[in-house]
Amino acid sequence: MIRPMIMEDLASVLEIYNDAILNITFVYRLEPESLEEKKKWFLDNEKENNPMLVYEEDGNVIGFATYKKFRPSDGYKYTMEHSVYVSSKHQGKGIGKKLLQTLIEEAKNREVRTLIAVIDSENIGSIKFHEQFGFCFAGKLKNVGYKFGKWLDTVYYQLDLQS
Repeated sequence: MIRPMIMEDLASVLEIYNDAILNITFVYRLEPESLEEKKKWFLDNEKENNPMLVYEEDGNVIGFATYKKFRPSDGYKYTMEHSVYVSSKHQGKGIGKKLLQTLIEEAKNREVRTLIAVIDSENIGSIKFHEQFGFCFAGKLKNVGYKFGKWLDTVYYQLDLQS
């Protein structure tokens, strides 16, 4: 079931996010996030009225998705950068697809024009995942991240919701 995230979900959301931080290069953060940081993140997103969704199965949160304004300036108010995370134990079951589809519908309902995906260039699974939804390559930034002893490139994919 997909539903709005609540404060009580943060421990599970944090576990999913920190697993990604510690084990893959796809998140450029180096140190695990604290529960206090995640609470601030939640309250900031709530204040900005950003959608925060969770995928719940058998009473457990096993995935989450959200978006926020791509850049802080008002001229970007119709362009959102999104994130979708699924527990490493539950990947490959279509949960990410369901979360992203719901997020896209929410964006359309809120008159968002463009969704942006910022993806580590080695994350071929995420690139193909986004292409399935019609996201198009929009650019590449070389050597902008450094993790696990290597330089990383970022690619940008975008989905025009009005086309």
